[in-house]
Amino acid sequence: MKTIDDYNFKNKRALIRVDFNVPLNEEMKVTDANRIQAAKPTIIKVLEDGGSVVLMSHLGRPKGKESKYSLQHITAKVSEVLGVKVQFVEDCVGEEVEKVANDLEEGEILLLENLRFHEEETQGDEEFAEKLSRLGDIYVNDAFGTAHRAHASTTVVAKFFEDKCFGYLLAKEIKSLDKVLHSSEKPVTAVLGGAKVSSKITVIENILDKIDHLIIGGGMTYTFIKAQGGHIGNSLVEDDKQELALEILKKAKEKGVEVHLPVDSIIADSFSEQASTQTESVDNIPDGWMGLDVGPETLKNFENVIENSKIILWNGPLGVFEMDTFANGTIELGKSIAKATKNGAFSLVGGGDSVAAVKKFGLENQVSYVSTGGGAMLEMLEGKSLPGIEAIKN
Repeated sequence: MKTIDDYNFKNKRALIRVDFNVPLNEEMKVTDANRIQAAKPTIIKVLEDGGSVVLMSHLGRPKGKESKYSLQHITAKVSEVLGVKVQFVEDCVGEEVEKVANDLEEGEILLLENLRFHEEETQGDEEFAEKLSRLGDIYVNDAFGTAHRAHASTTVVAKFFEDKCFGYLLAKEIKSLDKVLHSSEKPVTAVLGGAKVSSKITVIENILDKIDHLIIGGGMTYTFIKAQGGHIGNSLVEDDKQELALEILKKAKEKGVEVHLPVDSIIADSFSEQASTQTESVDNIPDGWMGLDVGPETLKNFENVIENSKIILWNGPLGVFEMDTFANGTIELGKSIAKATKNGAFSLVGGGDSVAAVKKFGLENQVSYVSTGGGAMLEMLEGKSLPGIEAIKN
């Protein structure tokens, strides 16, 4: 696996695909610069070697050239985070862009306009990719969040480069996932939460061979409980997935994987912060009530499993953590994982909601690694090969 450390960028221009798809407020100011911060080590390495940098990214899902999606809005923030003045050019291909790129001197950075202002980007158009390739001597992919898309800038462009490699961020993502999926250390525990069994099914099927414990939480709990004959009241359920839930439990048993389901729930009489709540056995929820978080007995059980794990993967919350009333399960799980990490376990947190949860509750620096790409991470866990990664490896 070639990484940025395999190259010296002296007098070289690096064309770096970053993921600067950051949130903006109504004044078009960046409200969360984490993704820019995450790409900084890769960019600084090139500059310190004595090279220059051309940055390319998308922002949002523009229909044509919509000014609200212009990367010009983020140029000042990128300059601030990197500590280097960043130049901006109003397109990402063409003679004008090539001229500005060619004129870059050692230590200079150019940010291109939103790649998705050209529909050829998402179409994976070869001619467009070739035009992008004229802007650098070495191609560096550091955008894990888009590695599962076969777009022009993430995949196709690589074929026009002799020299290509992974940036620090993408290399770290691959290594962290690899550590979870191919670990010699045992036990390995996967915590899968979230609303639906259907969205996690291929992940579960692919990781059963690689784990010792599977903790299930969130809304998908109730499909498993109902499938086993439990009474779940008005809790979220996928009735058409009950057979599948039983099949998963059977497969896990055959493979010697212990499945840990909640035993009690914090239930509510409506889906609201102000609802009446009580604790009830997970398979005995009265009609008109719904399970919105895990209960105290469940947390004790889960904590015990986590405490004895060497490798922990966490994807998806245990309850409706966006409402404070139903956040406790997710907070306590996060604390258990942080404690296990402190005691030597390797923990990987990934997927939009889990990442949002560890950030919200101030736990992001207490786990081993927080993945930056939800969709890409899920596809890797499903055992799919990601086009953006394959393009560099080949």
